Amino acid sequence: MPALFLTNIKNDAPSPRFQGYVEGRMIYPSAEEGGTISQMNVDAGDDVQRNQTLFRQDTTLKDTQRQQAEARLREAQARLRNVRAPQQRPEEIEVLRATERRAATAVNLSALELARQRELFRKGVTSQALLEQAEAAHQRDSAAHAEIRQQIEAAGIGGRKNEIQAAEAAVDAAKAALAEVDRRLTKAEVKAPRDGRVEDVFYSAGEMVPAGTPVLALLPGGNLRIRFFVPVPSLSALSLGDEVLVMCDGCPPDIKARIAFIAREAEFTPPVIFSEEERSKLVFKVEARLIGNEHALPVGLPVTVAPTVDSE
Repeated sequence: MPALFLTNIKNDAPSPRFQGYVEGRMIYPSAEEGGTISQMNVDAGDDVQRNQTLFRQDTTLKDTQRQQAEARLREAQARLRNVRAPQQRPEEIEVLRATERRAATAVNLSALELARQRELFRKGVTSQALLEQAEAAHQRDSAAHAEIRQQIEAAGIGGRKNEIQAAEAAVDAAKAALAEVDRRLTKAEVKAPRDGRVEDVFYSAGEMVPAGTPVLALLPGGNLRIRFFVPVPSLSALSLGDEVLVMCDGCPPDIKARIAFIAREAEFTPPVIFSEEERSKLVFKVEARLIGNEHALPVGLPVTVAPTVDSE
């Protein structure tokens, strides 16, 4: 794209002017899941702030799913409490404890009787049969006492370890399911990721939007560029950071931009070796960021760019 040359009043040297246009690097907010838009909060041309709500999806189905997830969590928690609880009621356990106390008394009495029979047998006063009878009675009472103690221990133990672990895993799964529904409910309200201006709106409230489909176009602050093309002879006069003037029909005066990008490769370069004359026809893409009010120019507007006097 050839450059246009005007006379520089300061030094009477040709002042190049380059043709270009305003480019906006848009972001396109969308919903993670398909659904109907219940509320559209912005319109084209609106300025928005970061985290401002752009639109909401209908959440009737998700609200129902959340109620179901809450119910499943309550059920899983109740099941866990049941398997952790003692197998018998407290009053039943107290009856067993009373029985255990009677059995312990019987053990003590039979132990005393056994000791007495052994002493009498040693003195020759009692018979072998009475001694054996006392030993059997003590063994019987001891076994009965041990049985009662095992019953008390079993009555106070909840479900088996593997059953408790399974119930705990079910509670964790129910909590995760509820958290996922909450996350989906949060994502149904789409917010602005950055400050910017709404350039276009593609859907309205009441319309069905597929998952991942852009709902609007947002131009964040700092994403507006002046893209222009510079021929080879003028390329050496420009550097990163240089200021340039931006001009167009009906635009405010003294709009400036700062060069932020210069391409390393020429545009539309055919695979041939160029002569000096052909080489001068090549152009390089250059991009500059507006200084000041970047919303002063609409996206796609053709502009003319010229170096400032200081950058020449």
